[in-house]
Amino acid sequence: MKLQQLSVFLENRPGHLAEPLALLSREGINILSLSLADTSDFGILRMIVRDWERAAQVLKADDWVVKLTEVVAVGVEDRPGGLAEVLQAAGKAELKIEYMYAFSLRRNHRAALIFRFEEPDRAIDALSAAGCHVIEAEALFAAVE
Repeated sequence: MKLQQLSVFLENRPGHLAEPLALLSREGINILSLSLADTSDFGILRMIVRDWERAAQVLKADDWVVKLTEVVAVGVEDRPGGLAEVLQAAGKAELKIEYMYAFSLRRNHRAALIFRFEEPDRAIDALSAAGCHVIEAEALFAAVE
């Protein structure tokens, strides 16, 4: 199973961020990681949840604008230079990184980062070939159980 991220588009006004998060909470959907990018008027809330299909349905039913995007989880050694090595491998393979953020997991001396690559399948192949630790969705979710 490929890792999917939910992106929710919302107005940048006081209290508005809490609304989709409260909705997911009422539905028993746990947010495993998130990132918020905003402008003065609008923002993009990016989230990783285990049951992304249900989360998307719940949000759309409540009139939120939701987009699903394939992302790649990479285990990065938690030491000086760990991230630099992953980024060097991505650069050598000429992978375009659109954005990245941390996943709230640290296991086996590795931090997990979520990457949005322009070409996720090519990124998975190139990073794996370079010896980077690409984390499949099932393994990522199992690590937080």
